[in-house]
Amino acid sequence: MRTATTIEASAGNWHENLEFVREAEKLGLDMCWVAEAWGSDAPTTLGHLAASTDTILLGSGIMQLGTRTPVAIAQAAMSLAHLSGGRFHLGLGASGPQVVEGLHGVDFARPLSRMRETVEIVRQVFAGEKVEHSGEHFTIPRPGESRPMRVSIPPVEVPVHLATLSPKMLELTGEIADGWLGTSFVPEGADAYFGHLDAGLAKAGRTRDQLDICQGAEVAFAPDPAELSELVAERKRGLAFSLGGMGTATTNFYHRAYARQGWSEAAEAVRERWQAGDREGAAALVTDEMVLATTLIGTEEVVRERLRVWRDTGVTTLRLYPAGDTLDERLTTLARALDLVRGLDTQAV
Repeated sequence: MRTATTIEASAGNWHENLEFVREAEKLGLDMCWVAEAWGSDAPTTLGHLAASTDTILLGSGIMQLGTRTPVAIAQAAMSLAHLSGGRFHLGLGASGPQVVEGLHGVDFARPLSRMRETVEIVRQVFAGEKVEHSGEHFTIPRPGESRPMRVSIPPVEVPVHLATLSPKMLELTGEIADGWLGTSFVPEGADAYFGHLDAGLAKAGRTRDQLDICQGAEVAFAPDPAELSELVAERKRGLAFSLGGMGTATTNFYHRAYARQGWSEAAEAVRERWQAGDREGAAALVTDEMVLATTLIGTEEVVRERLRVWRDTGVTTLRLYPAGDTLDERLTTLARALDLVRGLDTQAV
């Protein structure tokens, strides 16, 4: 498995983020994705990282549809690809109505067709073609005196990864993307995702080995049951927020993903409590199993075995979110996890 991590550009501690990525590169981490969400934009941070690193791959995890035109997305991606010496991967996602409509004031409707058209356009731009598109969302050039144009940046190859969770979006990912950026992933429930990805791959005449399956999980090591119980309890509020607060009362893609993997009743109960303003009550309804199934938390032996399960399920890029209160603690956790992954790869040879 290729190894990766994600940093939050909105975290505010710019120097620590930079040092974390630099040190992760020295440890042999393959890739770093930069999140955007509702904080700082991803391209600015990625440009800084491109100038400050040498070998690590860099990706937007994700740029949000609707916040930029497709050509602006392509221009940013091409600039980062050239600045980094070809190390950049473009990650795109629809986000959700709360961010897209509530913060950016852009219509969230029909994200499926918007995603398809955006990918078509950015690939035209990457190839150095004059941009021509007539679709439901975008008409380039607009009718009138304008003529098709190409950007002046030299053509460059940029892999396109899509962050998707819903069945139709997953199918589109299999059909048109180079990689899938997933979340809320349970290896034992992978068919909830892979069935739709495979349908899209088949539509395009492709197979699973032509799609990078990139999945992420927090990694933390607990030496004994008492500390493990404490780690799990600390993470329940964050999961409750994903199930109840990441979206609107009716549109929450994380909630739906957990529901499709066997936790529909628990996910609905958590959402109801969260939306009613009872944050502690919502967290109390999150089960230990829900936390442990979607993370890499446990003793070293348990984490090693879970890594093997993730690999054997078909994950090709593993995003690690190392636990730790300080930079040194996070890097120590990351180094231990990387050693375990390398051990798996050695055993597989």
